[in-house]
Amino acid sequence: MRPAVRPVGRLLGQVWLWPALVMLAVGAYRLGTPDLWRDEIATSTVATRSLGDMLRLLQHIDASNGAYYLLMHGWTAVFGDSAVALRIPSVLAMAGAAAFVALTARRLFGGRVAAIGAGLLFAVPPLVSRYAQEARSYALVTCAIAAATYFLLRALERPTWRRWAPYCAAMALAGAGHLVSFSTVAGQAALVGLHLWRTREATDRRLLWQYPLAVVVAALPVLPVVLLGSRQSDRQLGWIATPSLRGLARFGESLFGSHLVFYAFVLLAVPALALPGRRLQAWQALLLAELPVVSVWLVSRLGETSYFIDRYLLFTVPAWAVLAGGGVGAAYGAVAALVRRGPAPRRAVAVAGVVAAGMLAVPAVAALPRQPAIRYVGSHTGSEEPFRVAARTIAVGYHSGDGMAAPLGNQSWAMVWPGVSHYLPSDVHPYPVFVAQSADDAEDLSPVACTKPEDCLGSVSRIWLLVLGDTADPLGAMPTDQAQLLRTQYGDPDQVTPLGGFTLALLDRDT
Repeated sequence: MRPAVRPVGRLLGQVWLWPALVMLAVGAYRLGTPDLWRDEIATSTVATRSLGDMLRLLQHIDASNGAYYLLMHGWTAVFGDSAVALRIPSVLAMAGAAAFVALTARRLFGGRVAAIGAGLLFAVPPLVSRYAQEARSYALVTCAIAAATYFLLRALERPTWRRWAPYCAAMALAGAGHLVSFSTVAGQAALVGLHLWRTREATDRRLLWQYPLAVVVAALPVLPVVLLGSRQSDRQLGWIATPSLRGLARFGESLFGSHLVFYAFVLLAVPALALPGRRLQAWQALLLAELPVVSVWLVSRLGETSYFIDRYLLFTVPAWAVLAGGGVGAAYGAVAALVRRGPAPRRAVAVAGVVAAGMLAVPAVAALPRQPAIRYVGSHTGSEEPFRVAARTIAVGYHSGDGMAAPLGNQSWAMVWPGVSHYLPSDVHPYPVFVAQSADDAEDLSPVACTKPEDCLGSVSRIWLLVLGDTADPLGAMPTDQAQLLRTQYGDPDQVTPLGGFTLALLDRDT
């Protein structure tokens, strides 16, 4: 029996296991409850297309998410495109990130308490849970950057090509998943610089060329994404406001999803930064967390396009968790050392353990009030994108041959047409009113509207009409030429249902 038990015991003793399992449980809790919002609808509508259609679409839009869409194309082919199926890869990625956080903290701070504490702390911020349940690339990128940090530390210890290779792979995956993640190089460069300052060994001078070369190698596979993404940035990123100095100062609050949790992390980091022992390593973690944020802020301030938004910089949270875990480990060691000098030295570990557990509990308790807010039905949509409610209403009242009209053209950003279509039952196929080309044929996320509405009205007797906003006059919220045609052909709507975010109406030619 013993040979069978030993591998299990070794597995249970790994510092990465429990953080990964905790993050897996936190991410999976009520995974399918929130409705898909428009970005997740984009993932579904792109990932479920044929490979050829997907590649043609990426030449026009969303190239920066191309690698993620390719991954999800294979995933949905096996597991489908339900909300749970679409989000499981993100849950797994965040669990992987928690594991790499623990391994990184172990290498920087050297203790099991710091390692396990860091991994567990990574699961605490509400924004981590939020994007663990998001069918987008942010969790995958966070995991890739956490892995790259760990592999970088290994390469610094022994800079061989076998150790640089996984670092390059992880960075390439992160960059292909989201270009902004390459801003982590600012923090990594500082980490490498402090490592060289600390060691001052002649053998480490090769890092002066090996690290830049590794970054270049990692960037090469990402260049096509950069070239395509630069042409599409205005369409995809024009809505992000230029950040202010106040926005930078308070960015940690939005990055964590709770100001209390963020300040709890800051307090936990203090022992690592203040107490002797691993102070330099603590500064390495701090710079790894802060410099990418500052660099993206500067680029967004000085350039024509802003990238400064919390989810784009979610990949910096693992460094904060490593730093806070290091603080817990430093406090644990200090308390244990003090108690050992007393009359009952055997109690040192127990007392220090209680202190460490209490420190870990502070941000966890602070995060609890925010957890329900990210797990209710409208938590992703903000109750402004009721795709599922609209689809359910249409399905209940649907007659064979009904049509559907939804916002297109300059309102396509709302993703109403693909969003409602995603939730419609497989046997409900309304005729696409005012549609000149389907989304697949147009190589876009949404269908293309007719320039002459009368050519695309069809002969349907009833039309389910969707317009943005809650209104008692849905025809008044439509383009003038479409509204006039519908008033002439159908008259006023028979029923008008504001759904919160947009309004659903039924037009019947026969009434």
